[in-house]
Amino acid sequence: MNGHKTLPPPPSTPPRQLSEAKVTAEENGQQGESRVELESGSKTTAGVTLTKGDVVVLTIRLLCMATSVTAMSFMVTARQVSAASFYGFQLQLHSKWSFSYSFEYLVGVTATATAYSLVQLLIAASRLLVKKSPVIPSRNQAWLVFAGDQILAYAMMSAGSAASGVTNLNRTGIRHTALPNFCKSLDSFCDHVAVSIAFTFFSCVMYAGAAVQDVIWLSNH
Repeated sequence: MNGHKTLPPPPSTPPRQLSEAKVTAEENGQQGESRVELESGSKTTAGVTLTKGDVVVLTIRLLCMATSVTAMSFMVTARQVSAASFYGFQLQLHSKWSFSYSFEYLVGVTATATAYSLVQLLIAASRLLVKKSPVIPSRNQAWLVFAGDQILAYAMMSAGSAASGVTNLNRTGIRHTALPNFCKSLDSFCDHVAVSIAFTFFSCVMYAGAAVQDVIWLSNH
């Protein structure tokens, strides 16, 4: 009528097609979210988002604590009673880590480092599991952790160097004595001390690596 042609209404979409389109859109949205998470380098586990930086920090903290505990354990178990022959005389030798101030210093430093690493791990776990926040939430926290890591790295180096100076063949674990080759009779004691010093230097490297990781975080934030 009036020179106009009435067009038929567009065909309605069946409900089944609408539901299929909705499901497809939801799947595409989930795939998009997963793609964004992969691109950002994050991993979600039990509602907790872990970034690559968080994983690296936690791994270094675990290594720091493990090496510190190992160094302290070998040193506090370094003790031995033996006998040595010197010009036909039998000398009773009693060697213990507490006979040397340098060894006591090493035990004190490694114990402090172990406690520090344990506290850092507990704080990181509480932030990830309870507060759902990153391991390092702010620059102030990063600077504080960086200072602690750097201090402990230098302290570990100092303790290892001081203990190394005492572990020569003439004075290993015994004060005020200049008799040589005590490690031939006190082999177990010397082995424990050597392993402890080695792990002390390894722990120093780990704390230096933690300090480098702190610097990387600060440069990126």
